[in-house]
Amino acid sequence: MTFYYGSGSPFAWKVWMTLEHKQLRYEWKRLQFDAKELKSEAFLSINPRGKVPALVDEEVTVYESNAIVEYLEERYPERSVLGAGNAHRARCRRIAAEADHYLYPLQRELYVQTLFRPADKGRDEAAIAKAHESILHELAHWQSSLAADPYFGGEEPLLPDYAAFPILRGLARVDEREPAHGLGERTPPWLRAYLARMEALEITQKTWPPHWKA
Repeated sequence: MTFYYGSGSPFAWKVWMTLEHKQLRYEWKRLQFDAKELKSEAFLSINPRGKVPALVDEEVTVYESNAIVEYLEERYPERSVLGAGNAHRARCRRIAAEADHYLYPLQRELYVQTLFRPADKGRDEAAIAKAHESILHELAHWQSSLAADPYFGGEEPLLPDYAAFPILRGLARVDEREPAHGLGERTPPWLRAYLARMEALEITQKTWPPHWKA
């Protein structure tokens, strides 16, 4: 099994955590965004859209993070990332979908205005403030989904955590790289606590984005 990854991609991080959760054996290949390796002929033959993650398992090639996770869940049902029971598994899928469709676009917009914006173009403070308000509004939904559980998956981290944590941790990345443009003291206490719990896990440390360690 070969896993194609890009450092910092929350969707690739989701799959990486799934692979580790299931304790599967795989070869890990990191593709460099700046080197345009995702657009190479070799990789386009695996994923013609030129995006990570992608997975090759014997004769099966899968791309799109959710499709990869579902493939792994069906092909290797041991150590499920969805838990037991139809209701719980549906809840896990729902929260993971919310991370992709509602949370990620807001994180992405903040990145576009901060970490991805060329320094010589300055920062659009009004756009950043708008992004902050949208994120804080969305985080209220996530607090209710967490409820009294330590993880979105319940008593243990599962797929909804592997989908949401990389995106939520990306918000903290803005505070680290551009403190003046992160959420700062407006970061909800529950989110700080959740991030700390997730970061303490061995699976998180093992899959930490390599370029974040620099």
